[in-house]
Amino acid sequence: MWPDQRVMQMLGIDLPIIQAPMAGAGLSDLAVAVAEAGGLGSLPCALLTPDQLRNQLGIFRQKTTRPININFFCHEAPAPDGEREAAWQRRLAPYYRELGLDPEAPATASNRAPFDDAFCDMVEELRPEVVSFHFGLPEGALLDRVAATGARILSSATTVDEARWLEDRGCHAIIAQGYEAGGHRGMFRTDTVATQIGTLSLVPQVVDAVRVPVIAAGGIADGRGIAAAFMLGASAVQIGTAYLFTPEATIAEPHRRALAAGSDRETALTNVFTGRPARGIVNRIMREVGPIAPEAPQFPLAGGALAPLRSASEPEGSEDFMSLWSGQSAGLSRAMPAGDLTRNLADQALELLVRGPNR
Repeated sequence: MWPDQRVMQMLGIDLPIIQAPMAGAGLSDLAVAVAEAGGLGSLPCALLTPDQLRNQLGIFRQKTTRPININFFCHEAPAPDGEREAAWQRRLAPYYRELGLDPEAPATASNRAPFDDAFCDMVEELRPEVVSFHFGLPEGALLDRVAATGARILSSATTVDEARWLEDRGCHAIIAQGYEAGGHRGMFRTDTVATQIGTLSLVPQVVDAVRVPVIAAGGIADGRGIAAAFMLGASAVQIGTAYLFTPEATIAEPHRRALAAGSDRETALTNVFTGRPARGIVNRIMREVGPIAPEAPQFPLAGGALAPLRSASEPEGSEDFMSLWSGQSAGLSRAMPAGDLTRNLADQALELLVRGPNR
């Protein structure tokens, strides 16, 4: 009954709903729940080691025979810039002193790992049905190895130019990530946040520009958003923030409280947590240092200096120094198990698509 079934047929799923792979926010339990409900469960790997990936995928395979999407970042390691990192430490020094920490202590190294030979070995060993990327695609030799496994390859585009670039390099479907989306912007052929556009405008333009199916992402949190995405020409949707309200999500309690107040809290794009623009709920560090801080080191180095501040304040229930990733539609989300959420979203969307909004 879905008007476009290309993504469902391509990925072997029953519902055109992909759980966004949100690093640090969900692992195999979330992916299993979504998969068993008929959607595509996703396993974010940017914060995992290859051995942790093997373990999490093993848990998934033990609990379900459904397809899995494993997701990787494709950023390049930044060149060392001691002066910029020192300036960032100085900018954060007052907060260190406030919390009784040593502002001269060396910054913690970031553990956000890009796709590399070791992860590619895991793809070849574990044979996931779907492999998705953020910040573009890996270099050609690695991408060829992924394609040789038979995996379907997805990646995020935030512009029409990026979508065409991804299609030219063999992506089987394009995730059109609108400005409303929570977490990191997938932008990789531009670094100008000011020109990023919303889902309502981006999706139909990408649909018109590429031949492969398009997956809409950004600000979609209920059946109305899914139905609208199909009316714009999308073949599926990717949903993130709504799944943060589920018990399977692995976010911290201050993050849950902030999301629960989503209709009363603003979100903004910020680079203070990692060095790349990402959308989250505005908190103290974003207001006082950002939201866009020109002195923040390149991704992912900015996060190292913030880690001690979060570690010292979060046990007291503070959200001041933690990333509260969220899209702009958190106020539409409701707490429920991930499987129920997946089925409810699909039912709501189908009713709108079949009967229309006013019947």
